[in-house]
Amino acid sequence: MNIDIKLHKEDLPDQLLLSDNIAVDCEFMGLNAERDKLCLVQISSGNKDAHIIQLNRDTYDAPNLKKLLRNKSINKIFHYARADLLFIKKYLKIEVENVNCTKIMSKIARSYSDKHGLKDLVKEFTGNDISKNLQSSDFGGDLTEKQLQYCAKDVIFLHEIFRGLYKILIRENRDKLYLDTLKFIYSRVNLDLASFTGDIWSH
Repeated sequence: MNIDIKLHKEDLPDQLLLSDNIAVDCEFMGLNAERDKLCLVQISSGNKDAHIIQLNRDTYDAPNLKKLLRNKSINKIFHYARADLLFIKKYLKIEVENVNCTKIMSKIARSYSDKHGLKDLVKEFTGNDISKNLQSSDFGGDLTEKQLQYCAKDVIFLHEIFRGLYKILIRENRDKLYLDTLKFIYSRVNLDLASFTGDIWSH
């Protein structure tokens, strides 16, 4: 598959035009937001394109990216939004508006499966196989071509997955349940930031 990959240093270009429906993913140095920094944000319009922003980890000064993520009129499709929104809030100091999450969608729509990872969803809804071997690689330095390809494939399929999952949600009358559940995502991120990482609803 040919993917149009563009690497941007520190921020998106001033005149870049994207659609009002974008897929977003992030790469970190680890999974501990207090210790591990946000390295990359990748965005796709769903046209086999991937814009990969390599952030300045000293300043996180990225006004164009921040403006895009805060734009309420643009739908942002994440997979496992909980983690991405946590690192974005911690390091970019913003709240992302108009969020959807394919992992939450999958858990509510696909009760016939216990596999809700991106690799599984890509296979089911697009027929493509993607490798997650570089998931734990170092995204803090110079990026290899394989890393760029990996980052791109984390976003280019999300539009198709989103559409497929939403059809199931509507068919099974679970779309309102999904939307109600999604409202909690900002509180879940704030709980994570406050180190309440467990299930607060458990006995």
